[in-house]
Amino acid sequence: MITIDRVTHRYGTTTVLDDVSLALPAGRLTSVIGPNGAGKSTLFSVISRLLRPTAGSVTVDGLEVLSARDGEVARRLAVLRQDNQVAARLTVLDLVRFGRFPHSGGRLTARCHAKVEEAMDWLEMEPLRDRYLDQLSGGQRQRAFIAMVLAQDTDYLLLDEPLNNLDMKHSAAMMSLVRRAVDELGKTVVVVMHDINFASAYSDHIVAMRDGAVVAAGPPGQIMRREVLQDVFDMDIHVQDLNGMRLGIFWTPGAPVPPPSAVDLRDLLDAVTEDHPGRPPQGGAPHTRTTTQPDTVTAGDLR
Repeated sequence: MITIDRVTHRYGTTTVLDDVSLALPAGRLTSVIGPNGAGKSTLFSVISRLLRPTAGSVTVDGLEVLSARDGEVARRLAVLRQDNQVAARLTVLDLVRFGRFPHSGGRLTARCHAKVEEAMDWLEMEPLRDRYLDQLSGGQRQRAFIAMVLAQDTDYLLLDEPLNNLDMKHSAAMMSLVRRAVDELGKTVVVVMHDINFASAYSDHIVAMRDGAVVAAGPPGQIMRREVLQDVFDMDIHVQDLNGMRLGIFWTPGAPVPPPSAVDLRDLLDAVTEDHPGRPPQGGAPHTRTTTQPDTVTAGDLR
């Protein structure tokens, strides 16, 4: 478990994290959402020890992150930053091998080579192993970086906006990989993201932030509520409850076309559940619709 205790951070007189306390569950996928400037990436940097906060502490399974040695933290946490640019011209294999540095110090052991191959195989990167990073598509490049953090072989993965610059298809594929890392590999994953619907569909736990503070934290069914999203994003976001998942309809205000019908949205959710048959819905038995809650609306209400 990642425990964040009264973390505050300031730049001069500006407070960007304001007395944040959280417990992020082990073995689960947690998404951190919120508007620009909410403090999501700052909190990410504090957890991953890229930034020392003004006050507060972070522990990972009892390890005090801010005072532990670098190697000790790197063997517990694998971090993928948003700005994961690499100056050197590396192949995919070179990049993935970097994930073993905390264990080998640059001198790869037989176990290191095995972990690299496991990560490459799991992400189906073998055909691209000798290709340079600048020869990859955006989706392939992001998979290569995910392979690197998997090769690090930590219990915890911290991913800062892994969907950045990915199209819809590759974003869905990336979230599917992240979900599988939790379900199949037993990883604890914390993801910073902007898309509330990806967070709702794939996460076990959501942390919603605004102005450096936590507005709400809990399972998707508790966060994907009209009044909570209003507090977080300062928008009246209609919530549609379909097939046990909640979707926020946030792109329709002011649009010259009517919003999608409930049937259209249900077709979308059917496709998602078919692609992920082992993914339980948010509250209830697998693939069963839950009763519409008072804060949700029907398609007719959206017209």
